Amino acid sequence: MTTSSNPEPNRQQLNRQQLVAKMHKALRAHYKPVEPDVGQPMLEQVLFACCLENAPYEIAAQALKRLRESYFDLNEVRVTTVAELAETLQGLPDPAKAALSLRRVLQSVFESSYSFSLDNAKKHSIAHGIKTLEHLHGIPPFVVAYVGSTALGGHFVPLDLGAMQALFLTGIISAEEYDAGKQPGLDRYVPKKAGVEFGSLLHQFGVEVLTNVHGAAVKKLLQAINPAAKDRFPKRGEALPAPNPPPVSPGKDSQRAADAAEAARTAAEEHRPAGPQAAARPAGRTPLPPPGSGPKRAADGKPIAGSKPGPKPFVVKPNVGRAPAANQPSEVPPQAPAAGKGEPGKKAPAPAKKPPVAKKPADKPAKPAPASKPKAKESAAKNDRAPASKKASTQHSDQLSRRKPR
Repeated sequence: MTTSSNPEPNRQQLNRQQLVAKMHKALRAHYKPVEPDVGQPMLEQVLFACCLENAPYEIAAQALKRLRESYFDLNEVRVTTVAELAETLQGLPDPAKAALSLRRVLQSVFESSYSFSLDNAKKHSIAHGIKTLEHLHGIPPFVVAYVGSTALGGHFVPLDLGAMQALFLTGIISAEEYDAGKQPGLDRYVPKKAGVEFGSLLHQFGVEVLTNVHGAAVKKLLQAINPAAKDRFPKRGEALPAPNPPPVSPGKDSQRAADAAEAARTAAEEHRPAGPQAAARPAGRTPLPPPGSGPKRAADGKPIAGSKPGPKPFVVKPNVGRAPAANQPSEVPPQAPAAGKGEPGKKAPAPAKKPPVAKKPADKPAKPAPASKPKAKESAAKNDRAPASKKASTQHSDQLSRRKPR
């Protein structure tokens, strides 16, 4: 009873494994496997895989050769626009997509090491090399699987759109797996020593399915692999529909990524630089001081009573000059000319009187200054009787004594 209670998964797994074996045998009789050039640098294999996706081997090799001959080096390819690269890669099924993948890969490699080399990914384990490739921005999964099976020596089956359509038409994967772009356990059904060969044969069959799904060669191969899968074949004149991936359900990983993005935006807003280069803040919102300044604060921003005050936060203030004080004269009163330089026999002019200082209206009115002081008359009379040099020195000393300190 226990052995026959759940026979469906074992039967389905056995059928899938048998279909993969029959597919390998039929493809080997119809196509010739292409051996990859493992002696090339790893970055060259990555660029070749970007051109190889959904394209025949000969056309991909010609497109990459034309690209290397049209530009001086890889740095020039990196700074070239995608439209110009797509013109050079004419002949591929989707030259714009291949050009975008090439440019993104070169930009990511240059930003990571400031050079155009990926040979350091081969120095460690296969898992380390795969992780290095996956961290390159914009690299397609087909390129990762292809380079992992050729340059790194791993057991991967590279799948592009044509290969996924071939697996769906033969009944190896279901419609849900085709829409989601998944092929569970395909590498386990293929021996490791035959992984590169099976991947090459499947890629050629996928290109045939993608370009001419109603051709005689495609129908002959599908009949030899699985005659019961004729219901999946599209009607004459119609192409196989593209995958329709299901919507991403909100899970823990997506929620965690959303929280991390929100925290990054909040931190960027709190630590925005002050001054004219900062963006305008909403009215009524004042940013908190930076961490470590002022007293300790609670989660809502209010200071905790009894906590020790920290250093004062740095605040950028506008550079506005102060007006001079009302009780300080803005200019030094002009000095009278020396008596020796004037005309002989004439008195030196008396110094100009200081204007009354304006005070606030709340204060008492200032008393009027006397018209003349007797001390000034006496000093002037003494200066008339004294010699010219004495007169100048005495008058200068009197002016200094009358000046108020600043």
